[in-house]
Amino acid sequence: MLESLSLSIVIMLAVFAIGLIVFVIKMYHKAIQGEAMVRTGLGDTKVSFSGIFIVPVIHKLEVMDITLKTIVISRTGSEGLICKDNMRADIKVNFFLRVNKTPEDVIQVAQSIGCKRASDHSALESLFDAKFSEALKTVGKHFDFVELYNSRDDFKRQIIQTIGTDLNGYILDDCAIDYLEQTPIQNLNENNILDAEGIKKIIDLTAKQKVQANLIEREKQKTIKKQDVEAQETILELEKQLAENEEKQKREIANIKSREFAEMEKVRHEERLKAEKARIATDEEVKIAEQNKDRQILVLSVASNAPTPSKPSVWSRHACWKRTRKSASCLWRRSRKRKPSKKSARTYRASSASV
Repeated sequence: MLESLSLSIVIMLAVFAIGLIVFVIKMYHKAIQGEAMVRTGLGDTKVSFSGIFIVPVIHKLEVMDITLKTIVISRTGSEGLICKDNMRADIKVNFFLRVNKTPEDVIQVAQSIGCKRASDHSALESLFDAKFSEALKTVGKHFDFVELYNSRDDFKRQIIQTIGTDLNGYILDDCAIDYLEQTPIQNLNENNILDAEGIKKIIDLTAKQKVQANLIEREKQKTIKKQDVEAQETILELEKQLAENEEKQKREIANIKSREFAEMEKVRHEERLKAEKARIATDEEVKIAEQNKDRQILVLSVASNAPTPSKPSVWSRHACWKRTRKSASCLWRRSRKRKPSKKSARTYRASSASV
Protein backbone atom coordinates (compact mmCIF):
# COMPACT_ATOMS: atom_id res chain seq x y z
CA MET A 1 0.00 0.00 0.00
CA LEU A 2 2.83 2.34 0.80
CA GLU A 3 4.35 1.51 -2.53
CA SER A 4 1.14 2.41 -4.39
CA LEU A 5 0.83 5.67 -2.43
CA SER A 6 4.39 6.66 -3.19
CA LEU A 7 3.85 5.87 -6.85
CA SER A 8 0.77 8.11 -6.93
CA ILE A 9 2.71 10.91 -5.30
CA VAL A 10 5.49 10.58 -7.85
CA ILE A 11 3.02 10.68 -10.70
CA MET A 12 1.31 13.77 -9.29
CA LEU A 13 4.64 15.51 -8.83
CA ALA A 14 5.61 14.66 -12.39
CA VAL A 15 2.33 15.98 -13.74
CA PHE A 16 2.74 19.16 -11.70
CA ALA A 17 6.26 19.64 -12.94
CA ILE A 18 5.18 19.16 -16.54
CA GLY A 19 2.32 21.59 -16.08
CA LEU A 20 4.66 24.11 -14.48
CA ILE A 21 7.09 23.82 -17.37
CA VAL A 22 4.26 24.26 -19.88
CA PHE A 23 2.99 27.27 -17.94
CA VAL A 24 6.43 28.86 -17.88
CA ILE A 25 6.82 28.23 -21.61
CA LYS A 26 3.45 29.84 -22.26
CA MET A 27 4.47 32.91 -20.29
CA TYR A 28 7.57 33.51 -22.48
CA HIS A 29 6.93 35.57 -25.64
CA LYS A 30 9.56 35.88 -28.36
CA ALA A 31 9.93 38.99 -30.50
CA ILE A 32 10.45 39.00 -34.27
CA GLN A 33 12.67 41.27 -36.31
CA GLY A 34 11.36 44.84 -36.58
CA GLU A 35 9.28 44.65 -33.42
CA ALA A 36 9.78 45.79 -29.82
CA MET A 37 7.91 44.12 -26.93
CA VAL A 38 6.69 46.47 -24.20
CA ARG A 39 5.62 44.92 -20.87
CA THR A 40 3.63 47.00 -18.40
CA GLY A 41 2.25 46.13 -14.97
CA LEU A 42 4.09 44.78 -11.95
CA GLY A 43 7.75 45.65 -12.00
CA ASP A 44 7.53 48.89 -14.05
CA THR A 45 7.66 49.09 -17.87
CA LYS A 46 10.10 46.77 -19.56
CA VAL A 47 11.20 46.69 -23.21
CA SER A 48 12.69 43.73 -25.00
CA PHE A 49 13.77 43.19 -28.60
CA SER A 50 14.25 39.43 -28.27
CA GLY A 51 11.79 37.93 -25.72
CA ILE A 52 10.16 38.51 -22.32
CA PHE A 53 8.13 36.67 -19.64
CA ILE A 54 4.53 37.75 -19.29
CA VAL A 55 2.62 36.64 -16.24
CA PRO A 56 -1.11 36.65 -16.88
CA VAL A 57 -3.15 39.16 -14.81
CA ILE A 58 0.03 40.74 -13.49
CA HIS A 59 1.55 41.93 -16.78
CA LYS A 60 0.28 43.38 -20.07
CA LEU A 61 2.14 42.95 -23.39
CA GLU A 62 2.17 45.44 -26.29
CA VAL A 63 4.05 45.12 -29.56
CA MET A 64 5.51 48.18 -31.33
CA ASP A 65 6.57 48.24 -34.99
CA ILE A 66 10.02 49.80 -35.19
CA THR A 67 10.64 49.24 -38.92
CA LEU A 68 11.45 52.10 -41.33
CA LYS A 69 8.50 54.28 -42.30
CA THR A 70 8.15 56.72 -45.23
CA ILE A 71 6.45 60.09 -44.91
CA VAL A 72 5.83 62.03 -48.14
CA ILE A 73 5.68 65.82 -47.98
CA SER A 74 4.34 67.38 -51.19
CA ARG A 75 3.98 71.10 -51.84
CA THR A 76 2.61 72.11 -55.25
CA GLY A 77 0.67 74.92 -56.94
CA SER A 78 -0.09 77.91 -54.78
CA GLU A 79 1.44 76.09 -51.80
CA GLY A 80 4.70 75.47 -53.62
CA LEU A 81 8.04 76.07 -51.98
CA ILE A 82 9.16 79.73 -52.21
CA CYS A 83 12.82 80.07 -53.12
CA LYS A 84 15.27 82.85 -52.42
CA ASP A 85 14.46 84.59 -55.72
CA ASN A 86 10.70 84.44 -54.92
CA MET A 87 10.04 81.75 -57.47
CA ARG A 88 7.82 78.88 -56.44
CA ALA A 89 8.84 75.26 -56.85
CA ASP A 90 6.65 72.16 -56.88
CA ILE A 91 8.45 69.70 -54.65
CA LYS A 92 7.89 66.25 -53.20
CA VAL A 93 10.27 64.92 -50.55
CA ASN A 94 10.27 61.44 -49.01
CA PHE A 95 11.40 61.27 -45.35
CA PHE A 96 12.54 57.93 -43.93
CA LEU A 97 12.18 57.59 -40.13
CA ARG A 98 11.79 54.88 -37.52
CA VAL A 99 11.60 54.39 -33.78
CA ASN A 100 15.09 54.41 -32.35
CA LYS A 101 16.03 50.92 -31.18
CA THR A 102 16.70 51.73 -27.54
CA PRO A 103 14.49 50.90 -24.52
CA GLU A 104 14.32 54.56 -23.49
CA ASP A 105 13.13 55.78 -26.96
CA VAL A 106 10.63 52.93 -27.27
CA ILE A 107 9.20 53.75 -23.84
CA GLN A 108 9.07 57.46 -24.78
CA VAL A 109 7.15 56.74 -28.01
CA ALA A 110 4.83 54.31 -26.22
CA GLN A 111 4.05 56.86 -23.55
CA SER A 112 3.57 59.76 -26.04
CA ILE A 113 1.45 58.25 -28.82
CA GLY A 114 1.00 54.58 -27.90
CA CYS A 115 2.36 51.41 -29.41
CA LYS A 116 -0.39 51.03 -32.03
CA ARG A 117 -0.25 54.63 -33.27
CA ALA A 118 3.54 54.48 -33.39
CA SER A 119 3.33 52.45 -36.60
CA ASP A 120 0.19 54.06 -38.09
CA HIS A 121 1.07 55.97 -41.26
CA SER A 122 -1.60 58.64 -40.98
CA ALA A 123 -0.71 59.24 -37.33
CA LEU A 124 2.92 59.72 -38.28
CA GLU A 125 2.05 62.18 -41.08
CA SER A 126 -0.12 64.26 -38.75
CA LEU A 127 2.66 64.17 -36.16
CA PHE A 128 5.57 65.23 -38.43
CA ASP A 129 3.95 67.04 -41.40
CA ALA A 130 4.21 70.51 -39.86
CA LYS A 131 7.80 70.01 -38.69
CA PHE A 132 9.01 68.67 -42.03
CA SER A 133 7.13 71.33 -44.04
CA GLU A 134 8.64 74.09 -41.91
CA ALA A 135 12.09 72.66 -42.47
CA LEU A 136 11.49 72.69 -46.25
CA LYS A 137 10.39 76.34 -46.13
CA THR A 138 13.34 77.36 -44.01
CA VAL A 139 15.96 75.65 -46.13
CA GLY A 140 14.33 76.51 -49.48
CA LYS A 141 14.52 80.22 -48.69
CA HIS A 142 18.33 79.98 -48.79
CA PHE A 143 18.44 78.77 -52.41
CA ASP A 144 17.54 80.33 -55.76
CA PHE A 145 15.38 78.04 -57.87
CA VAL A 146 18.14 77.18 -60.34
CA GLU A 147 20.62 76.68 -57.49
CA LEU A 148 18.08 74.50 -55.69
CA TYR A 149 17.59 72.44 -58.84
CA ASN A 150 21.33 71.97 -59.37
CA SER A 151 22.32 71.44 -55.69
CA ARG A 152 19.92 68.78 -54.51
CA ASP A 153 22.47 67.03 -52.30
CA ASP A 154 23.28 70.25 -50.45
CA PHE A 155 19.57 70.99 -50.11
CA LYS A 156 18.89 67.52 -48.69
CA ARG A 157 21.81 67.77 -46.24
CA GLN A 158 20.57 71.10 -44.88
CA ILE A 159 17.03 69.69 -44.48
CA ILE A 160 18.36 66.84 -42.32
CA GLN A 161 20.46 69.28 -40.30
CA THR A 162 17.46 71.55 -39.72
CA ILE A 163 15.09 68.75 -38.69
CA GLY A 164 17.69 66.91 -36.62
CA THR A 165 17.93 63.20 -35.98
CA ASP A 166 16.23 63.04 -32.53
CA LEU A 167 12.47 63.33 -32.93
CA ASN A 168 10.98 62.38 -29.52
CA GLY A 169 12.01 58.76 -29.75
CA TYR A 170 12.05 58.64 -33.55
CA ILE A 171 15.16 58.99 -35.67
CA LEU A 172 15.38 60.45 -39.20
CA ASP A 173 17.52 58.12 -41.30
CA ASP A 174 17.44 59.95 -44.62
CA CYS A 175 15.35 61.97 -47.07
CA ALA A 176 15.08 61.96 -50.85
CA ILE A 177 13.87 64.64 -53.27
CA ASP A 178 11.47 62.71 -55.46
CA TYR A 179 10.16 65.61 -57.59
CA LEU A 180 11.32 69.19 -58.14
CA GLU A 181 10.03 71.49 -60.87
CA GLN A 182 9.07 75.11 -61.34
CA THR A 183 5.46 75.88 -60.45
CA PRO A 184 3.50 76.64 -63.65
CA ILE A 185 2.85 80.36 -64.06
CA GLN A 186 -0.90 79.81 -64.33
CA ASN A 187 -0.89 78.46 -60.76
CA LEU A 188 0.66 81.63 -59.35
CA ASN A 189 -1.34 84.47 -57.76
CA GLU A 190 -0.43 87.75 -59.41
CA ASN A 191 -1.93 89.65 -56.45
CA ASN A 192 0.62 88.04 -54.15
CA ILE A 193 3.79 90.11 -53.81
CA LEU A 194 6.09 87.12 -53.83
CA ASP A 195 4.24 85.48 -56.71
CA ALA A 196 4.27 88.78 -58.63
CA GLU A 197 8.05 88.91 -58.28
CA GLY A 198 8.26 85.31 -59.38
CA ILE A 199 6.01 85.94 -62.41
CA LYS A 200 8.15 88.92 -63.40
CA LYS A 201 11.33 86.89 -63.19
CA ILE A 202 9.81 83.93 -65.05
CA ILE A 203 8.63 86.19 -67.90
CA ASP A 204 11.99 87.95 -68.05
CA LEU A 205 13.97 84.73 -68.08
CA THR A 206 11.68 82.96 -70.54
CA ALA A 207 11.69 85.99 -72.86
CA LYS A 208 15.49 86.04 -72.87
CA GLN A 209 15.59 82.31 -73.42
CA LYS A 210 13.11 82.63 -76.30
CA VAL A 211 15.23 85.37 -77.90
CA GLN A 212 18.34 83.26 -77.46
CA ALA A 213 16.57 80.18 -78.76
CA ASN A 214 15.33 82.17 -81.77
CA LEU A 215 18.87 83.43 -82.46
CA ILE A 216 20.17 79.89 -82.23
CA GLU A 217 17.39 78.64 -84.52
CA ARG A 218 18.03 81.39 -87.06
CA GLU A 219 21.77 80.77 -86.88
CA LYS A 220 21.10 77.11 -87.45
CA GLN A 221 18.92 77.90 -90.46
CA LYS A 222 21.61 80.24 -91.83
CA THR A 223 24.29 77.62 -91.36
CA ILE A 224 22.15 74.96 -92.99
CA LYS A 225 21.28 77.28 -95.91
CA LYS A 226 24.92 78.27 -96.31
CA GLN A 227 25.95 74.63 -96.34
CA ASP A 228 23.23 73.85 -98.88
CA VAL A 229 24.37 76.74 -101.11
CA GLU A 230 28.02 75.70 -100.84
CA ALA A 231 27.09 72.12 -101.58
CA GLN A 232 25.01 73.21 -104.59
CA GLU A 233 27.83 75.41 -105.86
CA THR A 234 30.28 72.55 -105.45
CA ILE A 235 27.93 70.22 -107.29
CA LEU A 236 27.48 72.74 -110.13
CA GLU A 237 31.24 73.29 -110.36
CA LEU A 238 31.82 69.55 -110.49
CA GLU A 239 29.12 69.18 -113.14
CA LYS A 240 30.72 72.03 -115.08
CA GLN A 241 34.13 70.35 -114.89
CA LEU A 242 32.56 67.07 -115.91
CA ALA A 243 30.83 68.70 -118.91
CA GLU A 244 34.07 70.47 -119.91
CA ASN A 245 36.01 67.23 -119.66
CA GLU A 246 33.37 65.41 -121.70
CA GLU A 247 33.38 68.12 -124.39
CA LYS A 248 37.18 68.18 -124.38
CA GLN A 249 37.22 64.43 -124.81
CA LYS A 250 34.66 64.68 -127.61
CA ARG A 251 36.79 67.32 -129.36
CA GLU A 252 39.90 65.21 -129.03
CA ILE A 253 38.05 62.20 -130.39
CA ALA A 254 36.69 64.34 -133.27
CA ASN A 255 40.20 65.69 -134.00
CA ILE A 256 41.64 62.20 -134.00
CA LYS A 257 38.86 61.03 -136.32
CA SER A 258 39.42 64.06 -138.59
CA ARG A 259 43.16 63.41 -138.74
CA GLU A 260 42.59 59.76 -139.48
CA PHE A 261 39.99 60.65 -142.12
CA ALA A 262 42.36 63.23 -143.67
CA GLU A 263 45.14 60.68 -143.77
CA MET A 264 42.80 58.19 -145.37
CA GLU A 265 41.65 60.79 -147.92
CA LYS A 266 45.23 61.76 -148.62
CA VAL A 267 46.21 58.18 -149.23
CA ARG A 268 43.10 57.64 -151.33
CA HIS A 269 43.83 60.76 -153.43
CA GLU A 270 47.44 59.74 -153.80
CA GLU A 271 46.42 56.30 -154.98
CA ARG A 272 43.85 57.83 -157.28
CA LEU A 273 46.45 60.28 -158.59
CA LYS A 274 48.87 57.44 -159.23
CA ALA A 275 46.16 55.50 -161.04
CA GLU A 276 45.21 58.58 -163.07
CA LYS A 277 48.83 59.24 -163.96
CA ALA A 278 49.27 55.63 -164.99
CA ARG A 279 46.11 55.86 -167.13
CA ILE A 280 47.27 59.12 -168.72
CA ALA A 281 50.68 57.66 -169.38
CA THR A 282 49.07 54.59 -170.93
CA ASP A 283 46.78 56.77 -173.08
CA GLU A 284 49.73 58.87 -174.20
CA GLU A 285 51.75 55.82 -175.10
CA VAL A 286 48.77 54.46 -177.04
CA LYS A 287 48.35 57.79 -178.86
CA ILE A 288 52.07 58.02 -179.56
CA ALA A 289 52.02 54.49 -180.91
CA GLU A 290 49.06 55.43 -183.09
CA GLN A 291 50.88 58.59 -184.27
CA ASN A 292 54.02 56.61 -185.02
CA LYS A 293 51.90 54.15 -186.96
CA ASP A 294 50.21 57.01 -188.91
CA ARG A 295 53.56 58.61 -189.54
CA GLN A 296 55.01 55.40 -190.86
CA ILE A 297 51.97 54.93 -193.07
CA LEU A 298 52.35 58.50 -194.36
CA VAL A 299 56.02 58.06 -194.97
CA LEU A 300 55.36 54.86 -196.88
CA SER A 301 52.61 56.48 -198.93
CA VAL A 302 54.83 59.45 -199.82
CA ALA A 303 57.61 57.15 -200.69
CA SER A 304 55.38 55.08 -202.97
CA ASN A 305 54.01 58.15 -204.86
CA ALA A 306 57.45 59.69 -205.53
CA PRO A 307 59.22 58.94 -208.99
CA THR A 308 61.81 56.32 -208.80
CA PRO A 309 64.98 57.53 -210.62
CA SER A 310 67.54 55.11 -211.69
CA LYS A 311 70.07 56.90 -209.66
CA PRO A 312 68.70 59.71 -207.57
CA SER A 313 70.81 62.71 -207.35
CA VAL A 314 71.92 64.37 -204.20
CA TRP A 315 69.41 67.10 -204.77
CA SER A 316 66.54 64.66 -205.17
CA ARG A 317 67.52 62.86 -201.97
CA HIS A 318 67.73 66.16 -200.16
CA ALA A 319 64.27 67.24 -201.40
CA CYS A 320 62.78 63.93 -200.35
CA TRP A 321 64.35 64.24 -196.96
CA LYS A 322 62.91 67.78 -196.57
CA ARG A 323 59.42 66.62 -197.50
CA THR A 324 59.61 63.79 -195.04
CA ARG A 325 60.92 66.14 -192.35
CA LYS A 326 58.11 68.58 -193.02
CA SER A 327 55.48 65.85 -192.79
CA ALA A 328 57.00 64.68 -189.53
CA SER A 329 57.04 68.27 -188.22
CA CYS A 330 53.35 68.65 -189.05
CA LEU A 331 52.58 65.43 -187.21
CA TRP A 332 54.68 66.55 -184.29
CA ARG A 333 52.89 69.90 -184.06
CA ARG A 334 49.50 68.15 -184.07
CA SER A 335 50.68 65.87 -181.29
CA ARG A 336 51.92 68.90 -179.31
CA LYS A 337 48.41 70.31 -179.31
CA ARG A 338 47.39 67.16 -177.41
CA LYS A 339 50.08 68.01 -174.69
CA PRO A 340 52.05 64.81 -174.69
CA SER A 341 54.23 64.00 -171.77
CA LYS A 342 58.01 64.36 -171.78
CA LYS A 343 58.34 60.67 -172.39
CA SER A 344 56.16 60.95 -175.49
CA ALA A 345 58.23 63.89 -176.75
CA ARG A 346 61.43 61.93 -176.29
CA THR A 347 59.85 59.01 -178.10
CA TYR A 348 58.77 61.35 -180.95
CA ARG A 349 62.25 62.84 -181.26
CA ALA A 350 63.78 59.43 -181.28
CA SER A 351 61.43 58.30 -184.04
CA SER A 352 62.11 61.47 -186.03
CA ALA A 353 65.81 60.93 -185.68
CA SER A 354 65.42 57.43 -186.93
CA VAL A 355 63.51 58.69 -189.96
